[in-house]
Amino acid sequence: MSNRTSRVASGRDRTLSKGEIFDVLQNQRRRYVLQYLERFGEPIALSDLATQVAAWEYRIPVEEVSNEQKKRVYTTLQQTHLKKMEEAGIVEYDAEENLIRRTPHTEELTVYLEIVPGGEFPWREYYLSLGAISCAVVAGLWTGLFPLTLLDPLEWATVIAVTFTASAAYHTFLGADMTLDDEEFPAEEFDR
Repeated sequence: MSNRTSRVASGRDRTLSKGEIFDVLQNQRRRYVLQYLERFGEPIALSDLATQVAAWEYRIPVEEVSNEQKKRVYTTLQQTHLKKMEEAGIVEYDAEENLIRRTPHTEELTVYLEIVPGGEFPWREYYLSLGAISCAVVAGLWTGLFPLTLLDPLEWATVIAVTFTASAAYHTFLGADMTLDDEEFPAEEFDR
């Protein structure tokens, strides 16, 4: 096994530190790589990736990307960004075929591409409270607490399940607009 292969394999087998994660994500082109992988799956051709990244950077349709714009992006992706991402175990880059693939770490980083605006509803606390209330209801049912015994335990289970499902659906609906993967320019607001 070559030194490069062993370095890459060890990168995939370990947990990324927050420093490594933010080091990779500090560069817009590396964020674009993750967004492209998230949107289009794998494997992706470096040529296609470079064209799309150039379109996002120049804020033009893919069809209008010039060869010079594409080459500029292609070169830096190939020589710098993909190597750095591969060494961290975030992507697999096959230099011979010019293909990029996901690794288990890829999914870990896409969560960092979500926008979390200030003053957002505290969903963690909401779900924690909902869980605590559900546990209290179950405990009350076990002990035969009067108001809770008015409904059958199966009815309470239905109420709890519907409440969690409705909450998660609403949270998902709200979160659909809170990612950096806009069709035209996925990270337009990120750099402002």
